[in-house]
Amino acid sequence: MSENAAQCLSRMFYRISIAIEAGKDHLSDLDGAIGDADHGITMSLGFMAVNAELAKLDLDHMLPSEVFTAAASAFLDAVGASTGPLYATAFRRAAQALKQDERLSPSGQAAIIEAMTTGIQERGKGQRGDKTMLDAWIPATEAAVSAQARAAGSWEMWNGILAAAEAGANSTRSMVAARGRAARLGERSLGHIDPGAASAVIILRAMKDTFADSAPGTISSSGTD
Repeated sequence: MSENAAQCLSRMFYRISIAIEAGKDHLSDLDGAIGDADHGITMSLGFMAVNAELAKLDLDHMLPSEVFTAAASAFLDAVGASTGPLYATAFRRAAQALKQDERLSPSGQAAIIEAMTTGIQERGKGQRGDKTMLDAWIPATEAAVSAQARAAGSWEMWNGILAAAEAGANSTRSMVAARGRAARLGERSLGHIDPGAASAVIILRAMKDTFADSAPGTISSSGTD
């Protein structure tokens, strides 16, 4: 039986949660060098709340845009710190993008990445080079857009997205933080990878594992198709 798009997204969020939980201590260690040492805990709580909410829903009769809307509310309710509004806005933008085409085609997947990045950028007022999660999300978006422009397949697109995000996150080691709590450290923030960029890589890797594993044509927009 084919998996519908809502079920695919639920599986994606589950994978993200498992991956964040596994990397929780590392993320908090990164945050301890330049922040409050709670980024791993915060992200874990947020995605656990998303999974708990999605487990209550009838995914057989939901559209993927509705899954992202539910995820946004659950994440925001669980995470009151700055990360909460950022990812809640990202998920809401992804929901809006999917309303144009509820299929999770490669172009739809690229639209999710682009919309999430736009949401984070709008909410956080940040830009590339500020030493934030955007240093992973913006390169990921550029890779997704580039892959779509040359009609790349899903595997090629996601390999490019992840490689760009990893390179972007690693580049934050040589940056001085311009936003967030780390900005208070000035030059002392040099030499440390931004925890938000590191968690973005974890999220994108879980997304890649979900979408690249889905054979073309097996994801329908709803369980009633």
